[in-house]
Amino acid sequence: MNPPATAELPVIVIGAGPIGLAAAAHLAGRGLAPLVLEAGPTAGAGVREWAHVRLFSTWGEVVDPVAEKLLAPTGWTTPDAATYPSGGDWADLYLQPLADVLGDRVRTGARVTGVSRAGRDRIVDADREAQPFVVHVEHADGGEERLFARAVIDASGTWTTPSPAGGSGLPALGERAAADRITYRVPDLKDPAVRARYAGKRTAVIGTGASAFTALAYLADLAKADDGSGTHAVWILRRGISGSTFGGGTADQLPARGALGLTAKAAVDEGHADAVTGFRTEAIERDGEQLVLVAEDGRRLEPVDEAIVLTGFRPDLSFLSEIRLGLDERLQAPVALAPLIDPNQHSCGTVYPHGHRELAHPEEGIYLVGMKSYGRAPTFLAMTGYEQVRSVAAAIAGDLESADNVELTLPETGVCGGAGLFDAPEAEQSGGCCAPAPQLIQLGASAATPAATDASAGGCCGS
Repeated sequence: MNPPATAELPVIVIGAGPIGLAAAAHLAGRGLAPLVLEAGPTAGAGVREWAHVRLFSTWGEVVDPVAEKLLAPTGWTTPDAATYPSGGDWADLYLQPLADVLGDRVRTGARVTGVSRAGRDRIVDADREAQPFVVHVEHADGGEERLFARAVIDASGTWTTPSPAGGSGLPALGERAAADRITYRVPDLKDPAVRARYAGKRTAVIGTGASAFTALAYLADLAKADDGSGTHAVWILRRGISGSTFGGGTADQLPARGALGLTAKAAVDEGHADAVTGFRTEAIERDGEQLVLVAEDGRRLEPVDEAIVLTGFRPDLSFLSEIRLGLDERLQAPVALAPLIDPNQHSCGTVYPHGHRELAHPEEGIYLVGMKSYGRAPTFLAMTGYEQVRSVAAAIAGDLESADNVELTLPETGVCGGAGLFDAPEAEQSGGCCAPAPQLIQLGASAATPAATDASAGGCCGS
């Protein structure tokens, strides 16, 4: 089958999440034909998996301006810009209506399994740039399809590939065998079945980002409830406790994000959680119906009933193996973008504005956007992604003046370097040789604990 002329082809967008749908809106606004392919059954399928978690960004910060204009003729109005949506609110009140407006330009149950140049594997140079992209798709009914595209925007995110508990970046010994006692998501403790799993139990929470803070806050609330007596968390940190561990607090220009860290601190201060520092998990062993975590230095913790692993996410690059990508060797982000988002140097609010040029690859016409573009860096905000796709859509349309005019003002975190706040692999966070020695600590309830807002305010930088 000979592919059609490239100019007649759509721009294929992978993923119908917030950034993918915004990309489609920007492409449509420029007269281009977007085609969004979503592996899940609905738009925002990934967001719906954390529907119970509240974002720390307000409605005014998570609605793309061009998407809002596209929705306006339908009678849609922006929810109160100063309020904080949950993941479920975001999906139901914004993402699904936007997908409905885009209509048949959004296909669900369509999983992308491969992207290449038509008739060219990654080795072949001859006439490469003249060939359209070919996208292999598996449908929910088992059928397969090959689609041609003039450009591809990968907004598939990183949600489906959480990082493991193992301190080396690989699963800990026994981690896969203990899968029935481990979750890599913040549990929904309003669900009776999930609540029963953690009520009265001893749970390890591994991670130091916003998701870990949220889990600690949820477990602390459960411990205070009538049905939660005996509930206790063991908070596992690969580094020590420092001034930045609990985030920006009252200095954070995203107040709900700062309050979330303070709420997690209160969970420790009030004795609902113990903090184990300098602990890099080497193995997870079975002890009857419980789990024993073993550190690289040989320390063994008392058995826990459950483990919640919240150590960040990483990109799935497997379906892009025939595309020539230029990725940073550490972050797995585009090489020009990587130094701008390095979590050792930047927080969400100190990331420099960037667009199509920083997102470009050796393979012209392919862009990784949104969380996918950040690779393993956790410092992403939705506002950043919306500006990314605005620039990319302009570049694809040939409007380089607009594409290059990248502007973005983000709220500061109040954290120097930002590394203590997000779902980052703790091995890459601050501390190093100057980190406190490994120890088990319990911060006393007498410590000063600033007031915090609703403990359900959570989410991740991807909000």
